[in-house]
Amino acid sequence: MVAAASSSVANLVKEHAHMLTGTTDDYKPLLDLIGDSNFVLLGEASHGTHEFYASRAKITKQLIREKGFNAIAVEADWPDAYRVNRFIRERSSDEEAIEALEDFKRFPTWMWRNADVLNLVGWLREYNGHHAPAYGKVGWYGLDLYSLFRSMEAVLQFLDKVDAEAAARARARYACFDHYSDNSQAYGYAASTGRSKACEGAVMDQLMELSKQAGRYAKGDLDEFFYAQQNARLVRNAEEYYRTMFEGHVDSWNLRDRHMMETLEHLVAHLKARVGKAKIIIWAHNSHLGDARATQMGEHGELNLGQLVRQQYPRDAFLVGYTTYSGTVTAASDWDQPPERKRVRPALRGSYESIFHDVDLPRFFVSMRNHQIEEALSSQRLERAIGVVYRPETERASHYFNSSLSGQFDAVLHFDETRAVEPLERTAQWERGEVPETYPFAV
Repeated sequence: MVAAASSSVANLVKEHAHMLTGTTDDYKPLLDLIGDSNFVLLGEASHGTHEFYASRAKITKQLIREKGFNAIAVEADWPDAYRVNRFIRERSSDEEAIEALEDFKRFPTWMWRNADVLNLVGWLREYNGHHAPAYGKVGWYGLDLYSLFRSMEAVLQFLDKVDAEAAARARARYACFDHYSDNSQAYGYAASTGRSKACEGAVMDQLMELSKQAGRYAKGDLDEFFYAQQNARLVRNAEEYYRTMFEGHVDSWNLRDRHMMETLEHLVAHLKARVGKAKIIIWAHNSHLGDARATQMGEHGELNLGQLVRQQYPRDAFLVGYTTYSGTVTAASDWDQPPERKRVRPALRGSYESIFHDVDLPRFFVSMRNHQIEEALSSQRLERAIGVVYRPETERASHYFNSSLSGQFDAVLHFDETRAVEPLERTAQWERGEVPETYPFAV
């Protein structure tokens, strides 16, 4: 009965799917669906799949050229991404795109230090250099909050240049973290268990002082003040995040995605103040960009960026998800471990990925704004999510959750067989790939 229902859904999807053929017109129907939306959220079902990065890059270029988008906000740390921002806007000493990506040193480095991102960053630099967009050069910004210590350093560097006395006060406040040697989790554990005094008051005081001086500091360079102020906001939010991460997954997850939304809102205000318009493309994992209200995580109290953007801009946001059935992926076997080129197991029967495999098209997209598709893909089914860690030996428990696909996204792109994204540092372990399950018999 379930198999028959899945087959019926696959046939319906095939009837309404737009096949991707590799031509320049592939995404024209998708851009037509996006219309005048000012926020386009481009997801991914893993952090290590070439086709997802390449497709998002292609759509991003078209949105910039054809619809005037002027910012890309990504699931990356604010200071690391801002070095890329300076490079593509010709405001840094970096001469090559690969230099601009050098600050992405925190695990997982391959998420942004890969061949597809390198190509896009080079294109953005060239585009900004040869065009004079009506709404300013395209920018690149980070939404995440893991850079607690690097962001403190950035605040101090800014104040050292504009206000030596304020810099001294900031150092005194941030000295609260001196015992933790850039180890954010050590601080969070100590503060959450009462083993050390929390730095909550110090980081809030620093943000308030910096914000009170906005009128004076912003007169010099509005962009650089915005960068420093956002680092101070990040320090405040990251301090709370690391305190809560030992108290419960839902609280820390929600704090992180609220920080992403807060960052997005401040970016919107900054762009409107600077150039009069904010049209933003957002890159992040499906789990952050697919409306959480349509997933089992939402039922457990989790929210995410996609949900918050839809709630804030209900008629101005377009959410795009990505799926795959099998292939290879760049991922680690555990946190903070080196990247490997792993085989993606065929999707479980009954999952959305399995249904899309049965559509029997190598790559396509389907609109959830089609009433028939919306209804057919509204049922709770399994959906796969591979992050920076992939554990195929516990595939069902580690990488699947129940969701309504049409409730999460406005459109979904499916690439049936995909390959691993190429890290800029290709180790022998990555080159070798995953040892076959049949080793040493190779049968």
